[in-house]
Amino acid sequence: MTTESSINSSAKPETTTGARVRNFLIAIVAIALSVALVLGLQTETNSASLTDLDQASTPLEVAISNGKPSIVEFYANWCTVCQKMAPDIAQLEQEYTDKVNFVMLNVDNTKWLPEMLKYRVDGIPHFVFLDNNGETIAQAIGDQTHTVMASNLEALVAGSSLPYAQTSGQVSKFSAPVAPANSQDDPRSHGSQVVN
Repeated sequence: MTTESSINSSAKPETTTGARVRNFLIAIVAIALSVALVLGLQTETNSASLTDLDQASTPLEVAISNGKPSIVEFYANWCTVCQKMAPDIAQLEQEYTDKVNFVMLNVDNTKWLPEMLKYRVDGIPHFVFLDNNGETIAQAIGDQTHTVMASNLEALVAGSSLPYAQTSGQVSKFSAPVAPANSQDDPRSHGSQVVN
């Protein structure tokens, strides 16, 4: 017991001030790491948004007539698959911006109903690949890997057949309306406001 008592007597108990300083430093480091993690995740997920892609996209009328091949994406802001693919599409757009038109058509806008019906859009994202003359050469539906999209764009630029034409991946279900919503501003609907 004499050896044990001498060991215990030589160890100094930690002071309460030292413990408080250590705990304070640990708390500061934990807060700093948490803030860095949150900011890092926000900048990673906000690197490309569907709204940004839409604003930077080529109008459909221009894409069909400017002599460059095009990729048309039917999307919606609520589409989780579209959101997931947005960073890849943004990166591909930067790589191919001089060679390919990138067109974004929001399926929630009834303006695009004729195109939705023409291309039979029933799941999004829905990609339509158009040649230099604006003619449809292939379609891909759903989640597509970066490699698949890049390979298709390379073939599109080269004017050769797309290696991954008619591919399907995970989609967000969507049903196009069969007709545009009724507008009260339509002069032919003047009798529809009459209530007996």
